[in-house]
Amino acid sequence: MISFRKIIFSKTKLDPTIINGGVLNSFDNSAKLGKSDWSVLEADESDGSFIHIPPTYSIITNIDREHMDYYKSIKDFFDLPTDVKAKYELEGFAGQRGYTSFGKEHAKGKKEGDLKEFWHFGQYLNDDEYNKFNYPKNVFVNELPDFNSIGKTVYQSLEKTAIFVLRAISLYLNLEENHFDKFVEKGNSILRPIHYPPIKDKPKGAERAAAHGDINLITLLMGAHGRGLQVLTNDGEWIDAIAEEDEIIVNVGDMLKEASGGYYPSTTHRVVNPSNNVKNDSRYSMPLFLHPRDDVQLSKNYTAGSYLKERLLEIGLKN
Repeated sequence: MISFRKIIFSKTKLDPTIINGGVLNSFDNSAKLGKSDWSVLEADESDGSFIHIPPTYSIITNIDREHMDYYKSIKDFFDLPTDVKAKYELEGFAGQRGYTSFGKEHAKGKKEGDLKEFWHFGQYLNDDEYNKFNYPKNVFVNELPDFNSIGKTVYQSLEKTAIFVLRAISLYLNLEENHFDKFVEKGNSILRPIHYPPIKDKPKGAERAAAHGDINLITLLMGAHGRGLQVLTNDGEWIDAIAEEDEIIVNVGDMLKEASGGYYPSTTHRVVNPSNNVKNDSRYSMPLFLHPRDDVQLSKNYTAGSYLKERLLEIGLKN
């Protein structure tokens, strides 16, 4: 950053405002107010600040495996005592914010609950916007402040990535690149940290996650801690879907299938129970379910809101 400033801005006689994470030796400070219209900012992924800055030019100074400990914070929450977690399971939310306890959700057409517990982070808005879109506010875990901040960072980072995926889909369909942007801006998207506990006394017919398609447009799934995710091929064969910790799996959801008239089929997938040698191990995953706003018309039969309501009833999260 220092050499960049000296070489570029000193040569062009510009005097930018500079905001840096650490103290710069050239003026013994981390910030400097300049006299020109230019600004030089340092941003990184650790606090999610980079997703809020629309730069004219970006320079990547390094790519390292830093800040890869998101799953530790997730594990810390699910390790809390059951009575502590239970106070964050709120009535009237249909599981859309806060905690959902073990076995509550089941796949469409199944009566056995999935062998998992999970948390939901939702959209980050101001009070007026929460009222406008009728979204519940996020729930704050008092015992683990890092859990809340990391959830927000991951949510906003994956949401932005998902929008770029939709733009690629738009181009493939010969639509304007930003065609889907207006549908998902301030959409009802969900980040779901999931814990699949060790298998002890497994109820008959129950699985960690029975075969299903996701409700939303697309799902972005960070590399999980533990194997088990499988997808169903067009030939009817179940195959393992394994993402490394620096990879993301993208699934097409039921809403995109509905909106595209079946052109994009929903990805049928499941999480199988572990084999005996790892049945005492927990599995963690953290998918982002990208949703449109509830008022978006998916098809002649459904808005996004009416479709979501119907599916929540089918999987046992709404009465």
